[in-house]
Amino acid sequence: MSKKVLALLLVSILVVALFAGCAPAEQNEEPAAPQEKQEEPKDNAQEPKEEESDFRVGFVTDTGGIDDRSFNQGTWEGIVKYADEKSWEEGTHYNYIQSDEESQYIPNLSAFGDDAYNVVIAAGFLFEDAMKAVAPQYPDTDFTIIDMVVLQPNVASVVFAEEQGSFLVGVAAAKATKNNKVGFVGGMDFDLIRKFHAGFVAGVHSVDKSIEVVDQYAGDFSNPGVGQQIAATMYESGVDVIYHAAGGTGNGVINEAKNRADNGEEVWVIGVDKDQYEDGKLADGSSVVLTSMMKRVDVAAYNMIEAGQKGEFPGGEITAFTLAENGVGIPEENPNLSEEVIKEIEAYKEKIVNGEIKVPTTMDELADFESNL
Repeated sequence: MSKKVLALLLVSILVVALFAGCAPAEQNEEPAAPQEKQEEPKDNAQEPKEEESDFRVGFVTDTGGIDDRSFNQGTWEGIVKYADEKSWEEGTHYNYIQSDEESQYIPNLSAFGDDAYNVVIAAGFLFEDAMKAVAPQYPDTDFTIIDMVVLQPNVASVVFAEEQGSFLVGVAAAKATKNNKVGFVGGMDFDLIRKFHAGFVAGVHSVDKSIEVVDQYAGDFSNPGVGQQIAATMYESGVDVIYHAAGGTGNGVINEAKNRADNGEEVWVIGVDKDQYEDGKLADGSSVVLTSMMKRVDVAAYNMIEAGQKGEFPGGEITAFTLAENGVGIPEENPNLSEEVIKEIEAYKEKIVNGEIKVPTTMDELADFESNL
């Protein structure tokens, strides 16, 4: 092949290649459909916040039970009030476990921890050891113990000035007694119950130091039968007003007062922890409950749940409820107290709040207090 022919052949090849490169590419795939614009979620279509949908509250009773008409029941009422305001369902957002004996405290608290409840409330100082054992195992759970101090970072300790409220009902007892003899029934002989005892006697003797105060401890917070026996003995001895700080055992004191009132005796009983006026009602609609020393355990429970939801749970702190915060005191309505007696009680309350009266918390302090009367 001559050089001239070879050159013409190469030129032809280059021209063909050039036209091939300029041709449009073959479409092998269907064009993609245009994507629809995604709408931004509306505010009212957002997923519910965790605190609204998943927040859960657990309550562990002591051996007195959920319906002890006293400490446990009052705490539960505070939980139920909060739940009702949030339209929560029992068993879903809040629940309780009843303890039949102290050996169940640890497993009952742990059960709520295992289920990742947000706030778990324990009713009573007898939970101290159980709380110390359980709380560190569930650092993401907020625990509340009522009537005891447990210094753990996820435990809120709620305490009350029981002696101050007891002082006020002591004034009421002193004004009501006709036999110059009143009684005190304690559940178990612990420092906490001694606060009730000391405050009550201080209130009685601030009105009249000559009034005799007899006392007995039942050794149990959940035995109404024992409470009724103790009350019967006291009433037989001439006591006409009994103040109980005995939980469920105190229900027996109320029952004994009702029985005697039905038989024409004029006797009174003073309730504890919640307003027990209704528990003392007789067939004629009157009540043998003179008044009650209220501990606002319902408010304490409510406040701890609210703080937990807001992310403001006071873990590692002590929250005190005194007369100044109306954390203790007598009910707003007291049908069996005259206006004169209520005014006198209010006057003593003011003196306590402003520091003019320092109410004793122990029997030793009571002795010193009485030496200055």
